[in-house]
Amino acid sequence: MKKPLPASPAAKDQLHPRNRHRGRYDFAQLVQASPALGPFVQVNEHQDASIDFADPAAVKALNQALLRQFYGVENWDIPVGYLCPPIPGRVDYLHNLADLLAEHNGGVVPTGRTVRVLDIGVGANCIYPILGHREYGWRFVGADTDPVALNAAKQLVAANPGLTGAIDCRLQPDPKHMLVGIMKSGEVFDATICNPPFHASAAEAEAATQRKTVNLSGNRRAAPNRNFGGQSNELWYPGGEEAFLRQLIAESRQLPRASTWYTSLISKKPSLLSAHYFLKQAEAVQVKTIEMAQGQKKSRFVAWSFLTEEEITARLAKK
Repeated sequence: MKKPLPASPAAKDQLHPRNRHRGRYDFAQLVQASPALGPFVQVNEHQDASIDFADPAAVKALNQALLRQFYGVENWDIPVGYLCPPIPGRVDYLHNLADLLAEHNGGVVPTGRTVRVLDIGVGANCIYPILGHREYGWRFVGADTDPVALNAAKQLVAANPGLTGAIDCRLQPDPKHMLVGIMKSGEVFDATICNPPFHASAAEAEAATQRKTVNLSGNRRAAPNRNFGGQSNELWYPGGEEAFLRQLIAESRQLPRASTWYTSLISKKPSLLSAHYFLKQAEAVQVKTIEMAQGQKKSRFVAWSFLTEEEITARLAKK
């Protein structure tokens, strides 16, 4: 007898109004779009169609179906062990970033390839550039320190003709840096995005994986199972999220006009307080915290700029 599937993740009615995933997943339509998802769909204990979100293969198949049905991405895959991101939350970051850009553009979201975004830590999944281009037509540079991840991202771009010329993948040669070594002389971005490593060590990341496995499977004896995967550089950074943000802010201060907005997701509230302190020390002119939510799960990103409001408006007016 099969064990009951865990309940689907928390309700998504608090996602951004433009988010395509606010409602419940329509698994019948998803399977029609991507038949490979079919074997993973079962009726859970609430009598709803669902998948086992503790099963890495099921989560990847769901992502493939979502990308195919909603974003026209026919070919998406990741190497074994690499991060498999939850698409609703990832695209929410982009929608809120679009609103931030619209604030200085007469309330209109700037679209098309003249809008350039740098993704710091693009990963093998290349998810932010894919979603950002398919939703808004933006052009991306994706940077990463991992050659294997970067090669996988390049293969994703090559395998989907709709992404041709929209995503440039660059290797960060020095893992101590985030912006330095990636931003070229005279290059200007409209925004940078980043999903930083949340943990301070491999042990801390493993403990978090164990908790997530228990929450998803309901089995306290379950072996750690990274349903969303993750390599060391994706999951932890010496000193944790706070140290990562401090370095990112310091480098942005060295390149104050290279991006209209710098942004980063922040997982932990103490890190948010630290980020605001570091930004004050860096003399950022604009600082905003944008709150996001998916059911009971709260998230946020911080955005900062070294430009005045008039300078930001003038830049976006040229788009």
